[in-house]
Amino acid sequence: MAAFQPSILDLSDAGPTLGPLRGAVRRHTLIRGAWVDHLPGWVRGSDAVLDTLLAKIPWRAERRTMYDSQVDVPRLLCWYGPGRPLPHPMLTEARAALTAHYAPELGEPFVTAGMCLYRDGRDSVAWHGDTLGRGAYNDTMVAIVSFGSPRPLLLRPRDGGDTLRFPLGHGDLVVMGGSCQRTWEHAVPKTTRPVGPRVSVQFRPTGVA
Repeated sequence: MAAFQPSILDLSDAGPTLGPLRGAVRRHTLIRGAWVDHLPGWVRGSDAVLDTLLAKIPWRAERRTMYDSQVDVPRLLCWYGPGRPLPHPMLTEARAALTAHYAPELGEPFVTAGMCLYRDGRDSVAWHGDTLGRGAYNDTMVAIVSFGSPRPLLLRPRDGGDTLRFPLGHGDLVVMGGSCQRTWEHAVPKTTRPVGPRVSVQFRPTGVA
């Protein structure tokens, strides 16, 4: 795993803290009822959270079937279902803040937390939408908070069109909402640049995967 380079903009003498959401997060309205909210540096002092996530999460490697063969998933994974304590109190606070801000629009709380560890530029996630659950037929939200070295999150319409790019790392927040999971796709591409580890934490309502 490549060495991690902290951000001088992410330092916090008070420890990790959350910035405001109301009046700070910026919404990007997309086509076909989709939207994306983006807020760089929402978690201040996020590099301290990253240290805990790298050390204490029981990361696991997975293999999946692709074209009649088993292949390694190019990232490490961990899943925190309903009621399972999260590995850092800042994540619990972040989930509560996201629920408080978005529940009037979403109609329900964020409950689960899926986590991905991108160890270096060879780790990635292919184009997809989170459509294994209710996101396949209902509007919903997936909130992603990123810790560590920035990697671009790319989004594109499912039937073709321009690609959007959101660099995510060091406590940045992105929320994909509306029809985004079924009408758009997103990906984190590989890179040949030397990059350190990045942890993506995805908060979802129940039944969205």
